[in-house]
Amino acid sequence: MSAEAASPGVPVRKRSRPRIDLRRLGRVALLGPVSRGRLPDAIGHVAEAHRAHHPDADLSVLSRAYVLAESSHRGQMRKSGEPYITHPLAVTLILAELGAETTTLTASLLHDTVEDTEVTLDQVREEFGEEVSYLVDGVTKLEKVDYGDAAEPETFRKMLVATGDDVRVMSIKLADRLHNMRTLGVMRPEKQVRIAKVTRDVLIPLAERLGVQALKTELEDLVFAILHPEEHAHTQTLIAESESGQNPLATIAQNVRSTLREAGISAEVLIRPRHFVSVHRVRMKRGELRGTDFGRLLVLVGEDADCYAVLGELHTCFTPVISEFKDFVAAPKFNLYQSLHTAVVGPGGAVAEVLIRTHRMHKVAEAGVVALGNPYAPDAGAAAGEEPADGERVDPTRPGWLSRLLDWQESAPDPDTFWSTLRADLAEDREITVFRTDGRTLVLPAGASCVDAAYAQYADGAHRCIGARVNGRLATLATALGDGDTVQLLLARDTVSGPSREWLDHARTPAARIAIAGWFDAHPEDAASQDAEDARYAPYTDGPYTGGPAGAESGGGDTDGPGRPPAHSPQAPGAQGAGDGAPECLVTLVAESFGRPRLLADLTEAIATADAAIVAATVEPPSEQRVRHTYTLQLTDAHGLPALVRAMRDVAGVYDVSRA
Repeated sequence: MSAEAASPGVPVRKRSRPRIDLRRLGRVALLGPVSRGRLPDAIGHVAEAHRAHHPDADLSVLSRAYVLAESSHRGQMRKSGEPYITHPLAVTLILAELGAETTTLTASLLHDTVEDTEVTLDQVREEFGEEVSYLVDGVTKLEKVDYGDAAEPETFRKMLVATGDDVRVMSIKLADRLHNMRTLGVMRPEKQVRIAKVTRDVLIPLAERLGVQALKTELEDLVFAILHPEEHAHTQTLIAESESGQNPLATIAQNVRSTLREAGISAEVLIRPRHFVSVHRVRMKRGELRGTDFGRLLVLVGEDADCYAVLGELHTCFTPVISEFKDFVAAPKFNLYQSLHTAVVGPGGAVAEVLIRTHRMHKVAEAGVVALGNPYAPDAGAAAGEEPADGERVDPTRPGWLSRLLDWQESAPDPDTFWSTLRADLAEDREITVFRTDGRTLVLPAGASCVDAAYAQYADGAHRCIGARVNGRLATLATALGDGDTVQLLLARDTVSGPSREWLDHARTPAARIAIAGWFDAHPEDAASQDAEDARYAPYTDGPYTGGPAGAESGGGDTDGPGRPPAHSPQAPGAQGAGDGAPECLVTLVAESFGRPRLLADLTEAIATADAAIVAATVEPPSEQRVRHTYTLQLTDAHGLPALVRAMRDVAGVYDVSRA
């Protein structure tokens, strides 16, 4: 793996494990099964890596899986000339280095047997159990996915269906692709390019979503070398030149060690080289690389609180670059990533980026869902530090984003629509974190609006959303949210409200867009009614409307549908009401509301129900989806005014009613 994709074990190794010799491993594999009770030499590397993460693991099942895989693949050769068994062995070693549990490694050893040999899924189930069989079956289905350009819109959908409820299937697929990319040199150049493009467009974003940075970074470098050979060669030269000179990060790292030691904080300070693509991105961003741009400092501590203690010392003893600070410990990313990011100025003005995390955070940052152990174990969630209240982290085998993707592929029958929205989501590399009023957080793509926040929080319940407060101030649903904003979403009390077509213009996330489009597909009559209602609002966009109840009803009479009474007819001031001669009064009320279909009709109905007559009404042009209504009303009894105000305030979308 690349320098930045080193093994995430605890403690962190300063040097990565040497790459295995596939030819020597192939010769060992050809020797076949060994004597009973002894682990085959060919998987000794796997056993060593596995025991480093799981000291008490039972290796006998790995031995049996290897024997079956080796015997079934015997005689098959890879295009590189090695025996085929070297491939599942290498894939399994990758996962073992990341800390995968025994069941995943067993399935990895067998992942090609059902596809390429006479071994059946029933045999795997009988010998190794239902769980291993399920994983092997999932990987087998993934192998059958056509990655050709013509099938691109369906590729991801099939992958999601094949993955099912267990992301360990995808983890094996990613390790499989990594080993194939490492040995891609034996393929024709055009086939290398095709495979590299699919890896870039589909599998690297998946590795990011699964949090498996160790796989993602090496895949990125391998793709970079194939698709951009000149830029890769130039970057390689720059890195080689930087390694031949004095590393300015070494001086800063030593100063950081001394600072933390004097503060009594136990920490390990490492220099973490950037991988090729990371260096290339920094060069594209800054134009000219600084000596500290070829790596970052990694500070590893024991407890979460120590992360903030280190941060405090660094910001006290060094000049911090405040714009570089990010707290992913308090607000983890969607892929489980946790770390404090900052930058400090060292001797001579050199700026060093610093990552601060615990050993456990580092393991998860590198291996993502692979590092979470056996998700079927009774205490798997607790061991992973998950909080049941956080929908993104409840089930390590099916994080919240994957559940949503699986829902989207069911909700979007058009594969092209699904693919376009999905690729836009996967390509989004910037995120913001917004806070709900209950203290929990929502992670959204940069540029997301209140519409996106509503569907992220309430799913289909967001159809009833009528407005929002952002940082305590009333805001329209079109309002773009910023990192750290607090958003309170306002829902209508009724359960039949639907979204507005305008929301599609403000939705950035596939979840919101697919849910909104799905509502209109499921409610064609309501959609047509809304379009008609929007047309009836059109006269108000050219200027204020002033008129009697017919205008206020936006069409008058009972055209709003059965059971909706017409507004009262205008009456002269002092006119006798339909009561017992009680003293009447005139009052002018101003209603502030969010614009929505049928709002005008619902307000006039509330006024009529309160036994008030509309003498005059003014509706100002909507401004940022807010509407201001002014009504002059005649009441049969002045004592009925409080009840009238309450009735108007109870109308969905109305947030204030006051006397003019």
